[in-house]
Amino acid sequence: MVVVILLASLAVLATAFLTVLLIVAARRRQLRPRAEVIGLGAVTNFFDTLGIGSFAPTTAYLKLRKLVPDSFLPATLNSGHALPTVAQALIFIHLVRVDALLLAACIAASVAGATLGAPLVMRLPVRAVQGVVGISLLVAAMLYALANLGLLPAGGDALALPRPLFAIAVAAHFVLGALMTFGIGLYAPSLILLSLLGLNPAAAFPVMMGACAFLMPVSGMRFVRSERIDLRVVLGLAIGGIPAVLLAAYVVKSLPLAGLRWGVVVVVLYAAALLLHAALKPRSVPAPAVG
Repeated sequence: MVVVILLASLAVLATAFLTVLLIVAARRRQLRPRAEVIGLGAVTNFFDTLGIGSFAPTTAYLKLRKLVPDSFLPATLNSGHALPTVAQALIFIHLVRVDALLLAACIAASVAGATLGAPLVMRLPVRAVQGVVGISLLVAAMLYALANLGLLPAGGDALALPRPLFAIAVAAHFVLGALMTFGIGLYAPSLILLSLLGLNPAAAFPVMMGACAFLMPVSGMRFVRSERIDLRVVLGLAIGGIPAVLLAAYVVKSLPLAGLRWGVVVVVLYAAALLLHAALKPRSVPAPAVG
């Protein structure tokens, strides 16, 4: 029953987010996405469904191609990948078994964290955004490398957690939800945490996807109304991403991803270096007026 309520609520939330997105995009005359961004949404969400993650490679591509200003990155990531992530969650929550109470509690905690985090992100100085996103890319690169080296926790066989561990998981997802609004992906930290607590890694997928699927439209409805966003990019990521999710989940299902992860590590590290350099670069001071 809990799962049915979650799925129905997710469908309603996604519809509300899409409605707000289209209304604001029409008002700003930003309803025409670039073909390049549609392709980016397709590639990143295809591999996101298979376990690569979408935030880090999307950030790297947008930064390297200079498609949006650095201060636009958190809003673009959370809004552009919201609907593809909803598609993932609808698939995995329905197909993969996990304790329904743990699923609902982690989702609620993540949404609460994102609700507090989104207004803060919109008020942050550009340098702070550059620094936070740059550091998040370094963390993502490290996680990709650890995955390739087989150093991430294997996890247990449990589909539920005892009360003390349950509380830790919920509290951690509150923090992860807040960090998500800064452009720091939730998938890898959530999977690692739940595996360390003894949850079956397969059971972690509906938790992490469900958390993102709820919090991204919630924070996205704030982000799409802000000035720090290009809705043409957002729409492109969504249009390309949704069919790619369905293709990955129902047709391809799995691929050897180790080589791709190493490639992502290199690109993400380069993008992180650019962002951190921009964040730490001394400001130019105007010369004093003479006379």
